[in-house]
Amino acid sequence: MSSLAEEFNVLENDLISQPMRISAYHDLPFAIFRYDPKDEFKCRKHIRLLSLSLEAKLNKKVTLISLGKILWKIVDETEGMDAIINTEKQLGFTRAQQTVNSLLLDQDFLPLTDILEYRLNKLNPAIDIVFLVRVGGISPAIYRCSALLDQLHGRVLVPIILFYPGSIEGQTSLRFMNLPNRNNVGSYNYRVKIYGGKS
Repeated sequence: MSSLAEEFNVLENDLISQPMRISAYHDLPFAIFRYDPKDEFKCRKHIRLLSLSLEAKLNKKVTLISLGKILWKIVDETEGMDAIINTEKQLGFTRAQQTVNSLLLDQDFLPLTDILEYRLNKLNPAIDIVFLVRVGGISPAIYRCSALLDQLHGRVLVPIILFYPGSIEGQTSLRFMNLPNRNNVGSYNYRVKIYGGKS
């Protein structure tokens, strides 16, 4: 079984290759780096080291975007935390989670993919690389990573690595946060490269 450090080395080698080897599709410049949720803090350390290495070796700019921070920013700027807390108290956790999901998807609020697209399209695909981190903030079922990949397809050109806490079953079936019934890559699982493929 490959170690976390070895998997990061594989990712780094693909990122520094010319052209990059993270994706075979120009309109889908994404890859997923899967890691065990218990390795969250180790993974964060490797992400920082990889960012520094890429900036030093390639003169690339690595931008870390926290999906967890964006989620709570959307909540604060729409319904507000008090409304979500009240929904949970009155209607239960599942309903509160569904409400947050609507805030992230519904065009009447602040769709997560629109916010990401706005930020990502300010970047230069020739220079910038984006690491999407703190994906655990959208668990257990606030938002599906498959929806994120589906909706960004064709909308951004900057290379993106989604750091995904979970397990893998078979070659391409990911289980978000190792939770039951959370297979979550979606319809692009056959096209998106997955690093850290061994559980």
